[in-house]
Amino acid sequence: MAKWTAFPHTGDYPFDATSVKKHWSRLHAGDQEPLPKDAKVLEAWALFHNGEFQKAAEAGIKTGGDGLTVANKATSIYANYLEKKEKTKLELFMEVAERAGAQAAADPKNANAWYWQAYALGRYSQGISVAKALAQGLGGKVKDALEKAIKLQPKHADAHIALAAFHAEVIDKVGALIGGMTYGAKKDTGLKLFQEAIKLNPGSAIAMVEYANGLVMLEGDKKMKEATKLYEQAAATKPMDAMERLDVDMAKAELED
Repeated sequence: MAKWTAFPHTGDYPFDATSVKKHWSRLHAGDQEPLPKDAKVLEAWALFHNGEFQKAAEAGIKTGGDGLTVANKATSIYANYLEKKEKTKLELFMEVAERAGAQAAADPKNANAWYWQAYALGRYSQGISVAKALAQGLGGKVKDALEKAIKLQPKHADAHIALAAFHAEVIDKVGALIGGMTYGAKKDTGLKLFQEAIKLNPGSAIAMVEYANGLVMLEGDKKMKEATKLYEQAAATKPMDAMERLDVDMAKAELED
């Protein structure tokens, strides 16, 4: 494995297995991952929350089982925020999609196996262009996997965000008529899912950012003021770990542009 770009705020979030366990429900409010029983999986999560994404991914793969979820999350977050090369980024997303797909096949009741498969395919789709991804049939896979994740874990805020973003992106790219008839994308469903995600995890910077983007895609420029306010709220949230710091930094960067 090539060396990954380091998290830029190394040392700001010094978690260990004990502190991760103590703050588990807050750290996993978005993905509702159950507290692991395996000490090695917990250690891999500590690496993830510290921002040591490559080490977390390697430890998760080595442990296997529930450790694969750590590997999938660490790889996805790294690829999304820190990987500079587009080709490598897309390769990492496909790697996660395949690994999570195999995990879902082996453990079909694992909500996060479905979620990370969908997340990785969704980000891959954005990378190659949503229109191209829809033509390849990836839209249906993303939607189905996210609906499965929500059915298995109704409080999965991140899956609500991702499914809402699916509805918004499809309508934005192909229009409401084709989006609805061909891909089952609906404006009202998208808006409702965004609102549910915010209710489930009200302090989530990424939920606010994605909701802001979705509002503009679904409602147009008339919602720009509301979207900007959501970005400002996201930028003002206090991150608890490395991933949240990357979410907040992204919101700040967008406001500065």
